[in-house]
Amino acid sequence: MSAILSVTGIDQQFGGLHALKNVTFDVEEKEILGVIGPNGAGKSTLFNALVNVTPPLAGRVLLGGTDISDMRTHEIGQAGLVKTSQTVQVFGEMSVLDNVSIATFNRTTSLAESRDMAEEILEYWGMTHAMHRPADGLTLAQRSTLELARATALDPKVMLIDEVMAGLNAAEVDLMLDRLRRLNAEKGTTLVIIEHNMKAIMGISDRILALEYGELVALDDPISVSRNPRVVEAYLGA
Repeated sequence: MSAILSVTGIDQQFGGLHALKNVTFDVEEKEILGVIGPNGAGKSTLFNALVNVTPPLAGRVLLGGTDISDMRTHEIGQAGLVKTSQTVQVFGEMSVLDNVSIATFNRTTSLAESRDMAEEILEYWGMTHAMHRPADGLTLAQRSTLELARATALDPKVMLIDEVMAGLNAAEVDLMLDRLRRLNAEKGTTLVIIEHNMKAIMGISDRILALEYGELVALDDPISVSRNPRVVEAYLGA
């Protein structure tokens, strides 16, 4: 397989805090890459740097061989790299259907086509029963699913998913994992997932990237990373 996302020398600093230190890695096409690390390791900062929410001080990002480093965030999304938020962000006063319809306007200017696409996406994510409800009436698990549905409405090549399973119970986590696996297998969407639930992220990922104090300290298969002494010391608490 070839790299769909190539990240080279990403560096970020906030005042005296060196948040990311020369982070370099590739993500293979159709891969599921897990990103782990203790709080403050730089995980969300890395995602924000990749899509220029907070542009890095140095480094380059290639998506499918195209340099997207100097693009604006919405242009990066249009190119195929889409990020979800660590804190679920939906339009609470709008219906679930309208939340997804808005996201499809990147692909069509027809309102009818937009609604048809949104209904198809909601069916895929198992949310047709809730499509006419206001988003602020959804459960946390439903809002998390809605955010993923909105992201897939952009038809991304790569999704950066930031702690979508936070706050979910065991059954909801299992359902979310099944949906993410299906998205990867059926749509071929490459997934890069930040997650603190170690059982979940180790189970779904092809490889694991570990950060500590803004530095990439491990990048390997889940078993190898779980046995990496630096990862064990920094993150697993041994």
